[in-house]
Amino acid sequence: MTEHKYQVVLEWTGNKGAGTFDYRSYSRSHSIRADGKPEILGSSDSSFRGNGQKYNPEDLFLSSIASCHMLWYLHLCADSGVIVLKYVDRPQGVMRIDVDGAGKFTEIDLHPEVVVSVDSDLIRAEELHVDAHQKCFIANSVNVPILHYPIISKG
Repeated sequence: MTEHKYQVVLEWTGNKGAGTFDYRSYSRSHSIRADGKPEILGSSDSSFRGNGQKYNPEDLFLSSIASCHMLWYLHLCADSGVIVLKYVDRPQGVMRIDVDGAGKFTEIDLHPEVVVSVDSDLIRAEELHVDAHQKCFIANSVNVPILHYPIISKG
């Protein structure tokens, strides 16, 4: 078994002078940094008094799942002789909030649009999405159903 460790710096940048005196007294702005990588500016969703121009945790959660799936898919295609020419996904998630304010994602749908070479096997290209899901580190770490609706064509 191999172990990999990851570390980021998450820093709240939203103190307007009074700290968290009350729910309206502070900004939800924060930054995410990792050594040698560009900074990500974050906030909460605008529904939760955040800045809609910045990434929120829900955006990053969906992005994390979709990018992990894509990276495994590309790896498996390369190993299987399926030549991917283009890959675009537009993941969607449904988050349900309870009356007490707690919430969770109840479903995530991936919608990858994949273009493969004319010599590639379309059936194998579709099957590899199942394998990618089974291998995805992030998908294996969450308890929300992740569904796949790939559209595969030859280019």
